[in-house]
Amino acid sequence: MSSHFDPFGYTPQAPGERKVLSVSDLNRQAKRLLEVSFPSIWVEGELSNVARPRSGHWYFTLKDAGAQVRCAMFRGSNMRVRFQPAEGQQVLIRAKVSLYEGRGDYQLIAEHMEEAGTGALQRAFEELKNRLSREGLFDAGHKKPLPRIPSHVAVVTSPTGAAVRDILTVFRRRYPALKITVIPALVQGAEAAPQIVHALELAEQLPGVDAIIAGRGGGSLEDLWPFNEESVARAIARCSIPVISAVGHEIDFTIADFVADHRAPTPSAAAEVLSPDQQELQNTLLGYEQMLTRIMAHRLQGHRQALTHLRSRLRHPGERLREQSQRLDDLDIRLRKAMELGLHKAHSSLENAKERLHQHTPLSTLSRLKTLQQQLEQRLTLAMDASLDRKKRALTARIAELDAYSPLATLLRGYSILQTEGGTIISEASQTQVGDKLNARLGKGSLLCTVDNVSQ
Repeated sequence: MSSHFDPFGYTPQAPGERKVLSVSDLNRQAKRLLEVSFPSIWVEGELSNVARPRSGHWYFTLKDAGAQVRCAMFRGSNMRVRFQPAEGQQVLIRAKVSLYEGRGDYQLIAEHMEEAGTGALQRAFEELKNRLSREGLFDAGHKKPLPRIPSHVAVVTSPTGAAVRDILTVFRRRYPALKITVIPALVQGAEAAPQIVHALELAEQLPGVDAIIAGRGGGSLEDLWPFNEESVARAIARCSIPVISAVGHEIDFTIADFVADHRAPTPSAAAEVLSPDQQELQNTLLGYEQMLTRIMAHRLQGHRQALTHLRSRLRHPGERLREQSQRLDDLDIRLRKAMELGLHKAHSSLENAKERLHQHTPLSTLSRLKTLQQQLEQRLTLAMDASLDRKKRALTARIAELDAYSPLATLLRGYSILQTEGGTIISEASQTQVGDKLNARLGKGSLLCTVDNVSQ
């Protein structure tokens, strides 16, 4: 009888052969068969019988209209779930098929869980994003530059939403001269995507439109889904006018954001990007006006000099010369008025600057600096006192050490130092002879001694 290797640990029995398995062996082989035959799978169903024992593991049943299956999700996996599962909730799990040997029940070991609706939408989002990216719709080379100073902007959004109010408020504040055309469209629900595509096509046909804002306020993934539709993405890509995507809040991203020529985190931010600051424009125009005034004055001076030269050459200028003179006077009057107007504006600007400067007096800054100086002086004084104290203690310790090693201390204990009359210190008896005069230095005073005997 031949035999072969079986990866599940099960060997078929020949006819007539009886091999008795224990229940544990049967369940073990069935478990291996299930785990090898079914790799990681995705299953969707409704939660029921949810149990959370103290171990931290989750046990629940996943069911649909016709069947149910027991599931387990161990603590290491369920700690990554971003919501609290509840009875009756529709979920999507990634799991491995297994068998609980103790009861002989087949079950799913869940490794990941997400809410069914959101998960499906998120997968659809990622699939479309990857496909359009491979087609090149997100490439930077396809992005059109935004106009520096637009004259006409089309806004594709709901006419009753907060987004259009925010956009119009910013434009009125920053650049009220801008022409704005609101093209109404649904921005939520099944009919929203076709209306957004149609509104983009209408905006492109409007005369003089420099840019298009397409967006809406914040919401859930389902609320923002029209801006994740492929038809909307391709309509934005086809548009020959720069499109700004302004969908939701800063943390919200849609397919439209990746396709658009510019992505604004909010509708208000889109209006900020497109609207130049009117104060900045006024300052620029004022600079041009002053430059033009200087050029006109220079040219007028040249004309005056030329006229003076002609008058010196022409004794009878005639009617034409009078007309030119009158025209020159008219230009001079206009120039003076223009110069007076420019000076008045410059004076007003100067007065405003003086007023702002007066409001921002440096006294508070000086007060803070004085306080800081006092604090630094106090810290410096304390640091110097501490340093001097440390050095005094160190000096006292060194003096004590020097006193300990000083020969004077030895002399005070009764010892003496013998020196010859020439000042040489005597350390051996052989250095003296009978009759030599020696000076003995004591702890206090000294003695003059004579050598009577030398012993070696």
